[in-house]
Amino acid sequence: MRKPIPIDDIRALAAELAPAAVEMRRTIHRHPELGDQELRTTALVVDTLEAGGLVPRQRTLKTGLTVDVGHDGPAVGFRADMDALPIDETTDVPFRSEVEGVMHACGHDAHTAIGTYAALISDRIGIDHGRVRFLFQPAEELFPGGATDMVRDGLAEDLSSIMAFHADPSILAGTVGLKIGPITSSSDRFEIVLEGPGGHTARPYETVDLIGAAARVISEVPNLLGRSVDARKPLVMVFGQVHGGKTDNVIPASVTMSGTCRTLDREVWNELPTLVERLTQEVAAPHGAKTTVRYQRGIPPVVNDELVIERLRTAYQNAFGLESVLDSYASLGAEDFSRFLDASAGALVRLGVGFEGRRVDLHSASFDLDESAIETGLVAAVVGTMALLDDALISG
Repeated sequence: MRKPIPIDDIRALAAELAPAAVEMRRTIHRHPELGDQELRTTALVVDTLEAGGLVPRQRTLKTGLTVDVGHDGPAVGFRADMDALPIDETTDVPFRSEVEGVMHACGHDAHTAIGTYAALISDRIGIDHGRVRFLFQPAEELFPGGATDMVRDGLAEDLSSIMAFHADPSILAGTVGLKIGPITSSSDRFEIVLEGPGGHTARPYETVDLIGAAARVISEVPNLLGRSVDARKPLVMVFGQVHGGKTDNVIPASVTMSGTCRTLDREVWNELPTLVERLTQEVAAPHGAKTTVRYQRGIPPVVNDELVIERLRTAYQNAFGLESVLDSYASLGAEDFSRFLDASAGALVRLGVGFEGRRVDLHSASFDLDESAIETGLVAAVVGTMALLDDALISG
């Protein structure tokens, strides 16, 4: 019979190493790096792991790395993303970004620090059977995301399950949020180009009124799209850019529109390219415009595995108490962690980073997090991966 997870020992080590993890987070925060440029961050993680006696494997000619803790046998994973966002920071924290136009506004600095020190704690606790792989992923904020490359490189193919955190400022530090099923949506991009001969605004009947056609496409296609799928399956199509015309009395020869499509349902995601193409053509056709639709698949929704969530729920209730383990929600924000879930079962866990009486938002220039969440994250990462590894050993 396997020994129970040593929660008290994990808590003690988390408390001991949390100050160093906080300092690492602050160092990364001062020196943020955009997707696929995380050279300094990668080096910091490698140096910290090596100083603790581990042997990380840096990706050849690329940013990001992995490190395995444990021995031969089943393996489970923990993903930590590393990249920052192109945002000018407006906070007044003493460790604010020193890189103009770049900041950690989504908590990836904390994810990286937690992953690094969780690996060190796991090694000190000792994993006698099986392995935990910590994957430090670049470019989560880029489209379609750095997870695709890591999965393509085979870094997740031998994992029986995998977990990750997403910092959540809407719930207090010291809590975690769990949800079975879809927790974040897909994200695809589209570009629609309408073309015609152009002409004078005094005589729209002699040409193709592309602005009018574009207005129909913008207003009608999203509504028709919503009527083309099961209404119980959330779906949004939103335009973010419209470009057409240079002066007020000339009908342009071209109008370009672009935006995103998002859904929480994998089957709907598979249907979207065909639906958007057909509906756009049907709406634009009566105007006589030449219509080109370029649809770019991005990432599917993150769908948390029921068994993984229930295993984590039990482990976290034992570690933190019932009141600190919350039921979470589905978001139409996207997360390329879904690509890891194409390779193995797993779950995205919301890590509470919110302040009492103060609300901040992700991807905001004023984003900040309660750093006490880092110690909670250390416990949650180690306890969670050990719980998943126990399941892998039992099922194996």
